[in-house]
Amino acid sequence: MIAVVHVVVAPDKFEGTLTAKEAARALAAGWRRADRSAELEEVPVADGGTGTLDTLVDALGGRRERVQVTGPLGDLVEADFGLAETADGTIAIVEMARASGIGLVSEGRRNPMLASTRGTGELIGAACRHGPRRVLVCIGGSATNDGGAGMAQALGVRLLDDRGEDLPPGGGALRRLARIDASAMDPAVRGTEVVVACDVDNPLTGPRGASAVYGPQKGATPEQVRILDEALGHLAAVTHRDLGLDVRDTPGAGAAGGLGAGLVAFLGARLRPGFDVVASALDLERRLERADVVVTGEGSYDAQSERGKAPAGVLRMAHEHGCRTVLVAGQVDASAPPADLVYSLADRAGLEAAMARAAELVEEAAAEAAAAVRETV
Repeated sequence: MIAVVHVVVAPDKFEGTLTAKEAARALAAGWRRADRSAELEEVPVADGGTGTLDTLVDALGGRRERVQVTGPLGDLVEADFGLAETADGTIAIVEMARASGIGLVSEGRRNPMLASTRGTGELIGAACRHGPRRVLVCIGGSATNDGGAGMAQALGVRLLDDRGEDLPPGGGALRRLARIDASAMDPAVRGTEVVVACDVDNPLTGPRGASAVYGPQKGATPEQVRILDEALGHLAAVTHRDLGLDVRDTPGAGAAGGLGAGLVAFLGARLRPGFDVVASALDLERRLERADVVVTGEGSYDAQSERGKAPAGVLRMAHEHGCRTVLVAGQVDASAPPADLVYSLADRAGLEAAMARAAELVEEAAAEAAAAVRETV
């Protein structure tokens, strides 16, 4: 009697070629081609970055809601958030990049002195009005450096100068912050648990802080980096005094221009590694308990992948459950990826073909892996 192999297919996106869902579909198709008796479960994954909303909504059978929010520089933009049912109740998924992302601002207009996270706050507020038990906020890819100030203002927090007037948008204005009044916080948000998916551990300020590390990518000059770092330090000091929370040295506080710090300070959020948040929402631990083989992949697997990216997380969990592991990637630039079978599309067909024929090559690699595993069963 032929043993049935239980396979969990859990890839991240192949940047620029395949979404995580498309990659999972191709991997599963290739595996079935070589082993028709296999029992496959497709579980696309993500690490809290771009695409996490789509991955979770699709995997959990949720839905998307679209609202109009304020973009980084005040322009109105259309942005989605997700709602899905889990064993723990309804969750909402918000990707800050959809409201406050750098991709929404052309290179010539980028200005972290003025860019605001107000739209992210509006998205969070809209999601909370659906009454979820928890909101997952995925942060990364921001155009902002305002410490979450705009987000807080959108939800009813007042950031006041020494004349009692509300601060204008942008990180530069934070130097004039004199007092925080959170008494009018949106009650729908106040009663909702907020979890932040974050894939960096930068502190809020200093040489590894939001302004110094990420400010130049958003258009900040060296002088503006200095001003913004000082402004975020001042925001943290006033937050500590008025709200009783010291976020200056919190790992991840500097993510998304300090939005990590703002979510903790203003919404009482918990910062967690992005992959861990996604794995928990997908109940990946339970799915792996009965798996014999786990297949994962992404566009480029390199040393950075092993610092919190989804495929490395999948491989780690698979090893903990004693599963055989397969890694399929567009490119592999790591000395010894921790997988039993490793397939690099670029090595097999060249980089150009790996980009142009990604789905086909992924399917072929999965078929080869399935045949190899089948021989050992």
